[in-house]
Amino acid sequence: MSFTATKIGNVTVDDGIRLFYREAGSRDAPVVLLLHGFPSSSFQYRNLITKLAPHYHVIAPDLPGFGFTVVPDSRNYTYTFANIAKTIEEFTYKLELHKFSVYIFDYGAPTGLRLALARPDAVAAIISQNGNAFVEGLGSFWDPIKAYWADPTSEEKREALASLLTYDSTKFQYVTGESHPERIPPETWTLDYALLSQPPQKNIQLDLFLDYRTNVDLYPSFQYYFKTSQPPVLAIWGKNDPIFIPPGATAFEESGLLSDVEVKFVDGGHFALENHVEEIGDAIISFLGEREL
Repeated sequence: MSFTATKIGNVTVDDGIRLFYREAGSRDAPVVLLLHGFPSSSFQYRNLITKLAPHYHVIAPDLPGFGFTVVPDSRNYTYTFANIAKTIEEFTYKLELHKFSVYIFDYGAPTGLRLALARPDAVAAIISQNGNAFVEGLGSFWDPIKAYWADPTSEEKREALASLLTYDSTKFQYVTGESHPERIPPETWTLDYALLSQPPQKNIQLDLFLDYRTNVDLYPSFQYYFKTSQPPVLAIWGKNDPIFIPPGATAFEESGLLSDVEVKFVDGGHFALENHVEEIGDAIISFLGEREL
């Protein structure tokens, strides 16, 4: 089997969680850790893994509550971003990932940035693809979620967010903002929706919508990390994403916190990799290569 072929694995971490992951590339190569978003899994990185594998050891886990990672009922796991980040931190130790660049997208952003707070010396660089760390990046998509944050005991506001778990809403995240949505394979949103339809998922995802407010509360800490640790950052965003909007990308540069930052846009939406994997992959290889990372 070649180094560029994608393999799948499972590893037990964090008191019994069977964490599923995809892996490709030589284990002697620099590591790139890919952290997915809502409502997807490491499957979203299937094409990027192939693109990066000739150059890097690429690892993409399924976060707890997503994809094919199994959290036993006996674990009594509480689905918060703090706990998800802790589980992924243990995963990096289990795989003996001592140094890595991290690709952050959507929910993968607060997960990866919490990981960076816990292991700042392990993070060689950050690639943000619609992975937010500034309030400027929150689009109108977040308005009903913010209403739930403001009234967290309201069952009405909680139940209103169930509309974000439907087939149409899942497909919306893939096709909106793409000039050629017909080129996106339908198995992407179909798989996501099938996994979202499992019985425990509704409450898991509604709990995470509420808990996302803790990530916004941590934005100043993430920004302090940028200032003090100075990781090289490539922000390459789909410019038509209604969820995490372009000001979130330009804020990496305009904030003045980072001395080594590049901001680029592709003419795509939220799941920009589906139609722009070559452009994004080339930018990552160039960015990391120029820095010998």
